[in-house]
Amino acid sequence: MSAAPAHLNYELTGQREYCLGFGDAGAMRTIMFIPPLFDEMNRTRSMLVSAMRELAHAGVRSVLPDLPGCNESTAPMQEQTLDNWRAAMAAAAEQLGATHIATLRGGALLAGDIARPQWLLAPAKGASLLKTMLRTRIAADREAGIVSTAEALLAEANEHPVELAGYSLSAAMLFSLEHFETTKRATTREVTLGDGPDAIGGTPLWLRAEPQSNAAMSVAIAADLDRWSASCGE
Repeated sequence: MSAAPAHLNYELTGQREYCLGFGDAGAMRTIMFIPPLFDEMNRTRSMLVSAMRELAHAGVRSVLPDLPGCNESTAPMQEQTLDNWRAAMAAAAEQLGATHIATLRGGALLAGDIARPQWLLAPAKGASLLKTMLRTRIAADREAGIVSTAEALLAEANEHPVELAGYSLSAAMLFSLEHFETTKRATTREVTLGDGPDAIGGTPLWLRAEPQSNAAMSVAIAADLDRWSASCGE
């Protein structure tokens, strides 16, 4: 099977968004990846793309849609919420013919409305992601001689979007992060990092300071997804 990339699109309320694809369009299985959120997305994209190439070699098609406001999207980031991103991923799954969903970290928060078997790697709570971004912003402010607190930043968001992890986030986005929970379906497989039947060997690339790849981890993810998706129907 060819592992050449395909440049696809999906639409949400008249807005066209980009999607990267690998594998033959006529494949029996299409796995849609929902990436981690915010800066974790940037740190893991190379690893996910490598896993998609491995899946293509195994005869499995995969797609990786952009979230509105991110990467190639022209949608304003400050207008996004988790509700909007959930609707976008549901639309992408339908339009791109996804038979299975694979998420990493905070991407699990966006899969609840998609009636497909779901594979979750190290799912993260929105509140945990928000706390990490707030701590990073406070530390950066401190280095610049600025005194800030989580409470002050959250209050500031009620007046105008606040920059966290390089993204301009609205009060609505911060609220949704704090209160959203992952919705697990009956056909959900949750995978962790480590050893064992429900684990993927590798390191948490989303914690690295810079984007990195891990070829062995990509191969392991693709192999687990191939086995899992072949064993569960839509």
